[in-house]
Amino acid sequence: MKFMSGLVLMACLFFGSLTYSQNTKSSVIVTGAMKNVMWNGQLKGAIQLDTIANKKHLYGLGPIEGLRGEIMIIDGKCYTSYVKSSTEMKVVEDYQVKAPFFVHGYADDWKEIKLPDNVVNLKDLENYLGEVTKSTNKPFVFKLTGVADEASIHVVNLPEGAVVKNPDDAHKGQVSYKLDDEQVIVVGFYSRNHQSVFTHHDTYMHLHLITKDKAKMGHVDELKFKKGAVQLYLPK
Repeated sequence: MKFMSGLVLMACLFFGSLTYSQNTKSSVIVTGAMKNVMWNGQLKGAIQLDTIANKKHLYGLGPIEGLRGEIMIIDGKCYTSYVKSSTEMKVVEDYQVKAPFFVHGYADDWKEIKLPDNVVNLKDLENYLGEVTKSTNKPFVFKLTGVADEASIHVVNLPEGAVVKNPDDAHKGQVSYKLDDEQVIVVGFYSRNHQSVFTHHDTYMHLHLITKDKAKMGHVDELKFKKGAVQLYLPK
């Protein structure tokens, strides 16, 4: 009887009019750990991206080996970004890269949700995802498409031969880029159980952003959504 009551309770969980469940078609794979890079200086590649055999419906993100750039996989296409100057970066499509830590997953069927108007920044998004996915404790990939009113992304650019013993060391050479009123695609991974593994210690999310014209791509530090112009996609 208690078992049946629990099932009824789980079925009734909701946030607004949205319910969420995660099926076996979606999965998340973690290689390496952010904390090992930031605190132990493990900069060498733990995964060669072109060795991921199944690239269909693949999504992923992480830094390039040696903290020399960023990686973002969107539905099987792998984009890498590199610093050229304080105002310019280079973005190329390329699987011939390694990452010291990486998270990737598969999603072949999405539930599309118009982002509520009260979700305007990253903290709001994190809280919203926590509510709509409270019935699962598994990590998952998600994506966003639409217009970013404002955004700040960075590309790591560690000097050759630099030694990393703490997060400050790891961010030497990093360059931040500002975006305004841009059409973007965001790929993110959410987990309550992977802080300092593939998310920072103070968040459950790790997100990378690419502009629609593929001219800019990087790790998301700040993001302000344009009301009514952003779609959220969760794996069914």
